[in-house]
Amino acid sequence: MAYRITRQDLLRDLYIAFYDARRHKAKMSYVLHFEHHLKDNLEQLCDSLFNRTYSPLPSKCFIVDHPKKREVFAAQFADRVVHHLYYNYTHELFERTFIQDSYSCIAGRGTHYGIKRMYEHVRKESLNYTVPCYVLKLDIRGYFMHINRQRLLEITTRTLMKMSKHKVVSEQPATWGDIIDIDFVLWLTKEIVLLDPKISCEIVGHKSDWDGLDKNKSLFYTPEGCGLPIGNLTSQLFSNIYMNEFDQFMKRVMHCAHYGRYVDDSCTAGADREWLLSLIPPADQFLDKELGLQLHRGKIEICDVYRGFEFLGAFLKPYRIYVSNKSLARVRTRISQLDMSAHDKVFRTVNSYLGMMSHYSSYNLRREIFYNEKFISIAPLDEGLRKMYIPTNKNKNYE
Repeated sequence: MAYRITRQDLLRDLYIAFYDARRHKAKMSYVLHFEHHLKDNLEQLCDSLFNRTYSPLPSKCFIVDHPKKREVFAAQFADRVVHHLYYNYTHELFERTFIQDSYSCIAGRGTHYGIKRMYEHVRKESLNYTVPCYVLKLDIRGYFMHINRQRLLEITTRTLMKMSKHKVVSEQPATWGDIIDIDFVLWLTKEIVLLDPKISCEIVGHKSDWDGLDKNKSLFYTPEGCGLPIGNLTSQLFSNIYMNEFDQFMKRVMHCAHYGRYVDDSCTAGADREWLLSLIPPADQFLDKELGLQLHRGKIEICDVYRGFEFLGAFLKPYRIYVSNKSLARVRTRISQLDMSAHDKVFRTVNSYLGMMSHYSSYNLRREIFYNEKFISIAPLDEGLRKMYIPTNKNKNYE
């Protein structure tokens, strides 16, 4: 018999979801307001979910400029708790269906993982840089804004139904349907996926904030029934579910052994440049027919790996990986805008960038940017720089 969730179990899971949603935001006013009447708020949320009367509240819409201009729809905190609840129930199930080279929004498989995997793909395809090798880079135009919500619901529902019969662990008899209330999850999937975030949304800021934003990156200009709000945890999960269809096509049908994707950016390594070019028409046709998406023609590239190529904020070259010029420009801009009197914030910001750059060949670069009078005048930074990030002996990980 399939598992059916009880109200007590649902309330317990909501408390877990609340603390997940609260993480790193404990001092925000909307979190404090929700937490002030935590028991009542979660009881009310539990009743609406258990009785299946839950409906998401209107979102707040605004523009962010860093690291680049984007339109964000922020759900209210109660809905974020529900998003974490849904994620906790389903993410492991869905991730079992993803390819190993799906890099975004998966624990342990972020940007650094993706960069290293693509570097290894190139090394294998080029026989350790002894034969010619190229990389095909594809990008999708206005990805989040053109996801068809009905098609997404069909894909998600099909995956849930199929996986509900699969064993959670091969050595054990329990299936996903034995530990997850699939009927409840299917209902909640529909409520979240089919929501039109534009309905009754609250605009934060001025209309002028949208000046210069490409219409392909705004939900206010999307086709009817399309678009997921950037900013929601569930949107990140659903974006991977949607593009998993393309991943499977590239791996199983087009036989791209050295393929990887981060959100809507994909790379395929191959020794035959003409073969890589031949992938573009069928990929474009599949995206259009099956997912209602289009390749961004201006961002299709074929790169010679010996000259290097950019991927996920890094620049990959034979036997070394650098920080990309775009990432470096953002670091320099952010550093130049720091208020040096706010030592704690400076310390956190600088160490964040140092941690990122330490993954790449950047020894001299880090010394140039951070080991100077501007920063060593701050004693904690000086100590951290000398002991943690500026090793006296260079090794193969540093330039």
